[in-house]
Amino acid sequence: MTKFRSLVMRASAIALFLAPLLAVAGEGEGMASAQVDLTDKASLQRGAALYMNYCSGCHSLTYQRYSRMGEDLGLSEEEVEQNLIFSPTAKIGETMNTGMNPVKAGAWFGKAPPDLSVEARTKEAGADWIYNYLKSFYADESRPSGWNNTVFPNVTMPHVLWELQGVQHAVTEAKHEGATCPMGEFQGQCIVSLQVPESQKGTLDPEQFDRVARDLSAFLAYVGEPSATRREAIGVWVVLFLAFFTLLAYLLKSEYWRDVH
Repeated sequence: MTKFRSLVMRASAIALFLAPLLAVAGEGEGMASAQVDLTDKASLQRGAALYMNYCSGCHSLTYQRYSRMGEDLGLSEEEVEQNLIFSPTAKIGETMNTGMNPVKAGAWFGKAPPDLSVEARTKEAGADWIYNYLKSFYADESRPSGWNNTVFPNVTMPHVLWELQGVQHAVTEAKHEGATCPMGEFQGQCIVSLQVPESQKGTLDPEQFDRVARDLSAFLAYVGEPSATRREAIGVWVVLFLAFFTLLAYLLKSEYWRDVH
């Protein structure tokens, strides 16, 4: 009975430990993977350039410095200053703030655009959410900006990448009574897909725009935790140390209790 109770207690402890991990694993269910690789510096560099060109005018990264970004992405100070700092007053050692006035931004968009420093960490699906969000804008004349989004319905942000992707339109079908619309509704009908008409194509083909979305998602995932790759590298050595220490502790215990019975 004692052994059975011990096994039950161990199983319960393991279940309590795994429960949060299983919950996290299901958060991004139904979303396409951004396939983020934080060791791919070329992707992060492209993502940084895209962010500075298309996002930094409205969104700040107040927890990230230009100098730290350059160091982590393998860029020199000159490369950062010449290619990634657009503000004439910003310095290499400063944080990546936007020049947009928050009061005016609130008047234009309804509220000031949020800081994106930890956006990839605050969303349940992380970088996957950002990746799917960037690809899910569609034209909607009923919205103030002229755009809507299936991942974030009724978002106030316009589709800043429309020239690259083209103008997506919602393809709909009749909504049946009692049925749900996984992608949302448009004009009382269920959205079944998003398509770009031939006459409204962007400067990039779908595969190229997909890489744009992946690179931007990867960059924001990096900004959310700049030390992630270093932490993971150190973690390997920590695990090896713990394994070695466990072996030493076991040998010490065996030696100490060998003559005690």
